[in-house]
Amino acid sequence: MMFEDRVDAGKQLAKALKGYRSPDVIVLALPRGGVPVAVEIARELGAPLDVLIVRKVGVPYQPELAMGAVMDGSHAVTVRNDDVIRSYGISEEEFQNECAKEMEEIDRRRRQYFGRRVPIDIVGRTVILVDDGIATGATVRAAIVGLRQAGPRKIVLAVPVGASETIEALRQDVDEMVCLEEPAALDAISLHYGDFPQLTDDEILESISSLRLA
Repeated sequence: MMFEDRVDAGKQLAKALKGYRSPDVIVLALPRGGVPVAVEIARELGAPLDVLIVRKVGVPYQPELAMGAVMDGSHAVTVRNDDVIRSYGISEEEFQNECAKEMEEIDRRRRQYFGRRVPIDIVGRTVILVDDGIATGATVRAAIVGLRQAGPRKIVLAVPVGASETIEALRQDVDEMVCLEEPAALDAISLHYGDFPQLTDDEILESISSLRLA
């Protein structure tokens, strides 16, 4: 299967999610790529859309190495990688300082996307978490851990395409999984799309606005 673009992928995924139409459903997109996909799902289900911004918290002198992650929401959540924190001798103060920096970036992005609107409260509700594809699953896994702490009734992970091994592992972490395409080898998510541009914040805003006006 090849998707024309993220909008096409969202429309195909929305068809597979029709059974989830319910007043308690919330669609959460992982920006940037997950937003155009999620917009189509929210439109089809008549559900509210929000974004879930997850930021890796890197070791101070080795930022590519994740010692945790932070995510926004009605209750901000921190995910810790205690093995890395111990191995690299990171103090609690250092960890919290790095978390604070990433939360500032999350706040900046949320204000850019939604202005002063507060995140939708997900307690006791069904959350459909959407991205445009999953390779290693690191960001999605952090998002799921964080979402669990926020108290939803159910987490449904919905993606157009994901590496079969990663998808199988993630099935254990969510209540339900909807993935249209699960190749054994996933060299690049972009190979499953005809058009897969890098998205700008302005394009994200445009996608979100199109749903509000629909």
